[in-house]
Amino acid sequence: MSEKPVGASGRVAYMTEPGKMEIREYPLPTELEPGALLLEVLQTNVCGSDIHVFGGHHPLLKRGGLGHEMVGKIIGLGEKVVTDSAGTPVREGDRIVPVYTAVCHACENCDRGVFNHCDHGFDYFGRSDVAPYFHGATFSTHYYLHPNQPFYHVPDAVPDAAAAGANCALSQVLHGLDRADVTVGDVVAIQGAGGLGLFAAAVAKERGARVLVMDRIESRLENARRFGADEVINVDQMPALDDRVAAIQKFAGTQGADVVVEVTGIPDVFAEGISYLRPAGKFVVMGTISPGQTTAFDPGLMVRKSAQILAINRYPPHYLRDSLQFLERFGDKYPFAELSSRNFTLEEAETALDLSAKREIQRAAIVPADR
Repeated sequence: MSEKPVGASGRVAYMTEPGKMEIREYPLPTELEPGALLLEVLQTNVCGSDIHVFGGHHPLLKRGGLGHEMVGKIIGLGEKVVTDSAGTPVREGDRIVPVYTAVCHACENCDRGVFNHCDHGFDYFGRSDVAPYFHGATFSTHYYLHPNQPFYHVPDAVPDAAAAGANCALSQVLHGLDRADVTVGDVVAIQGAGGLGLFAAAVAKERGARVLVMDRIESRLENARRFGADEVINVDQMPALDDRVAAIQKFAGTQGADVVVEVTGIPDVFAEGISYLRPAGKFVVMGTISPGQTTAFDPGLMVRKSAQILAINRYPPHYLRDSLQFLERFGDKYPFAELSSRNFTLEEAETALDLSAKREIQRAAIVPADR
């Protein structure tokens, strides 16, 4: 069992209420329960869901620590921890990425194999102020990984800046495109060129699809081309829905895209996604995650097109392993490490969230540890 020096402490960026954050200091655990790990956070990213929570749009999370996309270095190992969840040996000093939700293997959903909806998946969220502290949030200098959280060793070839996005954005995209059976020859239209959209473009491209990306920010569309997009549409320059539909049909050479992927989090964008599909197409929805935000929707159009809507929330744990393998294989082809357009200190976490919400930066990274 690893033990930390008595008196050692770390810091957490704690949301006291939506829109307000303060830095709190807590003691590091001196002992770890069997199966647990203590990590030094090397990098953590601002994800769209963090922006939603900080903006007060989550139905339950109104205070507590934020953050879940991260890569960390092992500084403490509980008893029985000798390998990661795939059987790869681990030791102190290794870099790992954790699945940010827990998997109890005992609830109704786990029994059905729906591990991404474990009834206890969020037991630790918003509770970083409760001993052993540093759990359920990565906007902090340290992270306590519980025994029921899967985790995976980061290959040496994958830099921190790329690995930090694996345990949310890339894993979710892999899950979503698997559900849609994206394959060679498909036309995939992606609504949004943030982190999820760029990952989706690269994954779809490597599966042999032709990829079109839509956004209203030109710099994001330029990035989309670097991540595999064959065509882009600036929606501000093509404001009429009918014109965008016609452009997608022209690109596809058919009556529309085989797969549309929504990753904006804007309800009105979701409402128009069905319009871009060809008959019997699939609509993968990953961005619209905040309950209570509504939009007008045409169910008749969905039925007339025989469209499938695939709502993707989180991912089964093995997709995190697959994400690291994808980054290792294609790290030289796509600029994954450049996705984080600006680094912030832990004390600047609130600024990072605000600028991300305003879409003034592509993707914010927080490098919190005292190194």
